Amino acid sequence: MSRNQNTARFTSGIKLGPVTHTVLVALMITVLGLIYLTQATKATSYDYEAQKIDTQIAELSEEKTDLEVENARLTALSTVRESSVAKAMTKSEAPAYVSN
Repeated sequence: MSRNQNTARFTSGIKLGPVTHTVLVALMITVLGLIYLTQATKATSYDYEAQKIDTQIAELSEEKTDLEVENARLTALSTVRESSVAKAMTKSEAPAYVSN
């Protein structure tokens, strides 16, 4: 007996031919391809969902800005009317025109 060699060997009772090996390899490649496509599709769907959420955020930010401007416009008029300067003003009389 030689050194560094197995004393018992496993021999399979089933012998596969070259065509069977080719079919098995093709099947494994197909399965791996399907797994890859599944993962790529999931990533793409997440990308579309993230893009949709980004669009919604942009629309809501624009709406918020518009509402802030509208709020400032409406509160500015009421603030001016209620200010002490506006309360101290008097109503103007009818204008008098000078004719030549």
